[in-house]
Amino acid sequence: MSEQENRKSIVLVHGGFVDGSGWQGVYQRLTGAGFRVSIVQNPTLSLEGDVAAVHHVLDGLDGSAVLVGHSYGGAVITEAGNHPKVTGLVYIAAFAPDKSESVGSLIADPAPGAPVPPILPPRDGFLFLDRDEFAASFAADVPAELAAFMADSQVPWGVDALNGAVSQPAWRTKPSWYLVAADDRMIPPPAQHAMAERAGASTSAVSGSHAVYVSRPDAVADFIRQAADS
Repeated sequence: MSEQENRKSIVLVHGGFVDGSGWQGVYQRLTGAGFRVSIVQNPTLSLEGDVAAVHHVLDGLDGSAVLVGHSYGGAVITEAGNHPKVTGLVYIAAFAPDKSESVGSLIADPAPGAPVPPILPPRDGFLFLDRDEFAASFAADVPAELAAFMADSQVPWGVDALNGAVSQPAWRTKPSWYLVAADDRMIPPPAQHAMAERAGASTSAVSGSHAVYVSRPDAVADFIRQAADS
């Protein structure tokens, strides 16, 4: 087998308010480096449903895979990563809950002075970010036209997904990596560092907004590639 055929698959998992298309730049760089890359389209209705969506993708793969999660996608891979095909977890500015924790519980008590995401009150069981504050909070280093499109194409994020609690964190039994977005105004960088340290993750930091996977695809793809090759 060639080196390319021996390489693990990489599965990319998006977070709340967005869909999997934001991974396009990272996808192009990873496939260009010879990886097989799959992108999960989470329904973002419930944590259980999103874990099932990831497992559906994993079940269809030949061989092992590295799971990559951004933002709420970190909670998804923390639970879905218990799948036997998963060999490692990569968190990109993501939540890494412990047992019985949810994204909702992790953001319930922000540190004094920490930026507070502009999440609007639930509407019919779904959450949105304030459109006028979307760019500044989520995508400050993304071109203005693209950030506006992201704000206007938000995917409804289910309250049940926000409050879905992890039952068995995969990072307790599998190796993990964490890329901190140093300019994040959705998940404060100190909180990212704390979750990474708790998970025992190999950690690095890069300048970038919460949408670092969109704005810095080279840096994010390089980090994922190092994790997958290690």
